[in-house]
Amino acid sequence: MQKEQNINPETGNRANVVLNAVLSLFDGMSCGQIALQKLGIEYKEYYASEIDKDAMFIAKKNFPNIKHIGDVTKVQGNDLPKIDLLIGGSPCQNLSLAVINNIKHNKGLDGEKSGLFYEYLRLLTETKPKYFLLENVGGMRTKDKDLITEALGVEPLQINSNLFSAQDRDRYYWTNIPVDLNIKDKGIVLKDICLNADEVDAKFWYDKEFTYNGDDKKVQATLHLNGHDILKRVNNLNDKSATLTCCRGGNLQKKVFQNGKCRKLTPLEYERLQTVPDNYTLGVSDSQRYNMLGNGWTVDVIAHIFNGMR
Repeated sequence: MQKEQNINPETGNRANVVLNAVLSLFDGMSCGQIALQKLGIEYKEYYASEIDKDAMFIAKKNFPNIKHIGDVTKVQGNDLPKIDLLIGGSPCQNLSLAVINNIKHNKGLDGEKSGLFYEYLRLLTETKPKYFLLENVGGMRTKDKDLITEALGVEPLQINSNLFSAQDRDRYYWTNIPVDLNIKDKGIVLKDICLNADEVDAKFWYDKEFTYNGDDKKVQATLHLNGHDILKRVNNLNDKSATLTCCRGGNLQKKVFQNGKCRKLTPLEYERLQTVPDNYTLGVSDSQRYNMLGNGWTVDVIAHIFNGMR
């Protein structure tokens, strides 16, 4: 039986909750498992459907007993033991209105990627878990949100990660877990999670020209880069980061203005923005770390939701 040794005092100890088996679809680097263990919730087995080899490596490194079961389209509920908790965040590429060139990608639930929601729905029907949780982007068409809501039979909760971390990350959560929505903002901003300037490797700093926008601006500086405006924004340390997205390098990472200069956030700072333990994603390239963290969940939001399980 799996159990976390170090319980986060802010989320509490739910050691009285024991789950038979957890099924995590689109598991990524297993943020759901981090949240369960932060709460001290015990579970006998954790089954994870994932195909990204780097994410699987990180999950296995941190949770050696995880049972990876491959492609979600090939998972059969009848092959699994009794599932008490089904979780997943089906791909958002065709749902998100924030996707660059969204006319091309925004096909909603008819899209190749986001249509995998129906695999979640299939396995929800097949496994009949006591609890379920589905996460997806807050910025989607009303039509798609309503289709998901009707299929799952519960209204979504809209929670922004900025209540728990230094990141703006607006998300819908469909769940039958009772959730306390009286959430007190922790008031965390970028300067609370960022490394000191002298701790940051030279490879993360820019030597390019920039326009300074002012001490009181959320986007404190604008880098002179080619490409989309989003890539040029340099955030104020006294504010929140924009939403982390999957990215593999170049100038796609979020940026901060520090000591009069512009730099990329490091993978360690990405971990902190997602309230993932420091160095959890060590063992793969920086580009893979950025990518899986952008695809991941804000762990403390998930822990807050899981805290409603009885």
